[in-house]
Amino acid sequence: MLPSGWNRTTIGESASFLTGFAFASAGFETSGIRLLRGSNVKRAVVDWNPEITQHWARSDTALRRYELKAGDIVIAMDGALVGRSFARISERDLPAYLVQRVARLRGNTVDQSLLYTWITSKAFSAHIDSLKTNSAIPHLSPHDIRGFAFISPSSTDEQRLSATAIDDITDFIVSLERLIAKKQAIKQGMLQQLLTGTTRLPGFDAPWAPTVIGSLGSLFKGRGVKRDDVRPSGVPCIRYGELYTTFHDYTDVTVSFVSNDVAATALPIVEGDLLFAGSGETKAEIGTCVAYVGRSAAAAGGDIIVLRAPKVNAIFLASLLNTPEVAAMKASSGQGDAVVHINARAIGALRVDLPGRSEQDAIARVIVDGDQELVALVARLVAVRNIKQGMMQELLTGRTRLKTVEAAA
Repeated sequence: MLPSGWNRTTIGESASFLTGFAFASAGFETSGIRLLRGSNVKRAVVDWNPEITQHWARSDTALRRYELKAGDIVIAMDGALVGRSFARISERDLPAYLVQRVARLRGNTVDQSLLYTWITSKAFSAHIDSLKTNSAIPHLSPHDIRGFAFISPSSTDEQRLSATAIDDITDFIVSLERLIAKKQAIKQGMLQQLLTGTTRLPGFDAPWAPTVIGSLGSLFKGRGVKRDDVRPSGVPCIRYGELYTTFHDYTDVTVSFVSNDVAATALPIVEGDLLFAGSGETKAEIGTCVAYVGRSAAAAGGDIIVLRAPKVNAIFLASLLNTPEVAAMKASSGQGDAVVHINARAIGALRVDLPGRSEQDAIARVIVDGDQELVALVARLVAVRNIKQGMMQELLTGRTRLKTVEAAA
């Protein structure tokens, strides 16, 4: 049953549909008017990376119908992410021409923003998934896009209210994403300065001491944990692959567990231990360091090298040992082709400059505070995204109606 005052329609019935012009590749230039090809259309983003962008040298009245306008909806009709590669054209994307195998939509009887909301919906993705070809490079036909059916208020005011509400929360999500990216960039730059001693925290001016990592404590080799030993609960365990796929610099939790019997044969790790990946698929992965700062004892999987150095701050040292400069040292010690290995001797031979313990602790607090701020922002982003999904479900189905001025009167 349709909500009162709503209509069932399709893209073909409610929007102007156009596919692009077949520009000859022989005429491509490195400057001029940009050509919007399928490779430029990503998930809600137009990507003008110079490596994938071509240009048409001149403006031509014969090509006027292929000129894009701000607000146009574009959909790539080929590629692995077909049906999920769409975007809205903004003023900064112009001028640009539409190229073949890219569709352009302009709403006629439906608000453009509301139409875009439907394009971003799971319903549109499911529709496309049911129709796209299953070849090596999936394809869509114009008929596939035109045939997408959806419901919409007949009132343009109600359409606009719903679209505006969804646009507002989308804008908020984008602002959160930008803030997180900015905070991450600031954190990386700041840590690079602090971890190398280029910038010092207030109150610290003592010189850093050249130090051999092996002199800081004892090195051990993990043992006794196989892939098949891992279970959903039991004794906490960390496996070597998780050091470069799951964790970053430090962790107080684990994602793997083993039975008591397996843990009894494994190398135990305790709070403050530094864990190094003893092998990996690339040299960039070997030697990745994670400080275990959990209070519960855990087990180290095989191919993990453990440094127990109680007199240093584990979070500071792990962060320092993952900087690009030290990572390059570890990579140079890697051996092997298909699987690259690094041994405890190479880890122990690493040389770094270390500040005193109080400065280590102060820098570690900066690291943790920055991470906690990012975690809170990411959690907020996830919550807002969930709210948006619920809002779309309510507004696009008519279960929740927004009052227009006319209705309120």
